[in-house]
Amino acid sequence: MSARPVNDLEQELAAEIPALRRFATTLTRHTANADDLVQTTLEKAIVAWARRDEDRDIRTWLFSILYRQFVDNQRRSSRHRRLLQWFLPSDEPATGSLEQQYEVRSALGVFDRLPESQRTVLLLIAVEGMRYKEVGAALGIPVGTVMSRVSRARQTYRQLMEKPQRARHLKVMK
Repeated sequence: MSARPVNDLEQELAAEIPALRRFATTLTRHTANADDLVQTTLEKAIVAWARRDEDRDIRTWLFSILYRQFVDNQRRSSRHRRLLQWFLPSDEPATGSLEQQYEVRSALGVFDRLPESQRTVLLLIAVEGMRYKEVGAALGIPVGTVMSRVSRARQTYRQLMEKPQRARHLKVMK
C-alpha cells in the first residue's frame, strides 16, 4: 500500500461529503445528528485510511462506515432508552415534561452512586434483559451472588432515593 498525500485524501473525502450528508440525514431524520454522523465517519475513515483496501471503492467504503456507525448509535440509544424506561413509571414516555426529565436525571444520579458490582448486575438484568444465570456466566460469579447483588442494589437504590438530598442554599453576602 502506498500512502497518498494529505491533499488527495482531503479531496477524495470532501467530494463525498454531500452524498454522505444526504444519506445520514435520511437515516437520522435530523440534520444536526446527520452532521455528527458524517463527522464521525470522516474521523474513522482518516484513522483507518492506511489500512483501507486500495482496491475497494472509496465511496462504498465511506458509506459502509457511516451505516455501521449509525447502527452502533441506534444500539447505544436503544440501551439508553431501556435504562431510562427502567427509572420511569411504565405509563410515561422516556421524554416528558421538564419535571419528569429532572426526576429521571436524579434517578440516574442515584443509580451512578450504587457500588460498581451492584450497578453492573442491575444493568445487565434490567437494561440488557439477561437472566441471572447469564449474568453469573458473563461475570464469572455464582447465580446466588448475582441474586444477592441485585437484592442489595435494589435496597440501596431505594434508600438513596428516600434520603433527601441536602438543599444547596445561596450564601447571603453583606
